[in-house]
Order: sequence, then structure tokens, then C-alpha cells
Amino acid sequence: MSDENSKPDTGTPETAAKLAESLAAEPARQGEAADAAAPDAAETGADVAALETEIAELKDRLLRVAAEMENTRKRAERDKADATRYAAANFARDMLQVADNLRRAIGTLKDDEREGADESVKAMVEGVEMTERQLLSIFERHGIREITPQAGERFDPNLHEAMFEVPGSGHPAGTVVHVLEGGYMIGERLLRAARVGVAKAEGAEKGASVDTTA
Repeated sequence: MSDENSKPDTGTPETAAKLAESLAAEPARQGEAADAAAPDAAETGADVAALETEIAELKDRLLRVAAEMENTRKRAERDKADATRYAAANFARDMLQVADNLRRAIGTLKDDEREGADESVKAMVEGVEMTERQLLSIFERHGIREITPQAGERFDPNLHEAMFEVPGSGHPAGTVVHVLEGGYMIGERLLRAARVGVAKAEGAEKGASVDTTA
């Protein structure tokens, strides 16, 4: 094939002029197309950013709702456990009077035993003591435990109730010297404070008072 056949046919001078105009206008048309596409790309980028922001907000809201639901579930389980644990609190508080009476009976019977009582009194003491141990064992099985202080222990306003002060006890002021009724806890709650008498301040400590507030 000759070089003459490979050259474009420009035809007449008019055709050549039109071809030249077309070639000269081509960069302008490409620029117009690029300018027209630029706003579309900007709008698409803005839409993507808006969608990403909305997704982030929805994700954060979902996480907050899930956390709140989990807290609600745990709170409901805790309330249910507390209701089960403390449902018998009023009944248990009434039963403490039975424990008090058993303890008083044991004290009285032991006084009689010391005075030379016969075998029947000894047997009665053993029976009442066994009943008290059984009652305390039932208490413990239901989460009730005794917190009765010993003489000489420091008065604790969170667990003890001071009923009177005892002068000349020989104990430091504010310590327990006498127990009227034992104290009990049910679970982590105070069922009944121990009712006690405390040592009264004397001498250099006179005028000091026992702090009975929690």
C-alpha cells in the first residue's frame, strides 16, 4: 500500500477548513464535559459523607440502646434476687422473738441447774439448747446470721442500739458491757440491731457521750 492511500482525504478546501475547525474545537468540548462532570463528583462525595455520618450516628444510638437494655436486664435480675432473699424478712424478724425467749429460758434453767437441780432440769436445758441450735441453723440456711457483740467490743452505731449507759463498768467509754438482745443480719441488710448497754465515760472522760448515730 502506498503512502498516498494512507493520507486522509481532505477533499476540497472547504472540507479541509471544516476539519481544521473541528479539531480546534475538540479540546474545548472535552473541557466542557469535564466541567459538567465535576459538580456531579462533588455532589456524590457530599452524599457519601452524609451517609457515613448518619451511619455513625445510628451505630452510636444502637450501642446506647443495647447498653441501656443490658443495664435494665441486670437491674431486673438484681431486684428479683433481692425480692427472693428478703421476702421473709418480716417473718424472720418475728421469729427472732422466739430465739430471744429460748435464750432467756436457757439462762434461767442454767441458774436452776447451778443451784443443784435434778436430772430432769438438766435434760430440759439440753433440750432447749438443742432447739436453739436448730433454730439458728435454720436462720443460717436462709441467710440470717447473728451479730451479737461481746462485752468489751467497741460500740458500732451501724449494728448496735445503745439502750443505756453503765457507770463504773471498768471498760473504756463507748464499749459494750451488757447485751439485752442479740443482733441479726439477713443477707447484707440489718434485720435487727443488737440492743446493748455501753460503758459510761468517767473521770477525765466525764461528759463524753456515746455516738449512737450511723
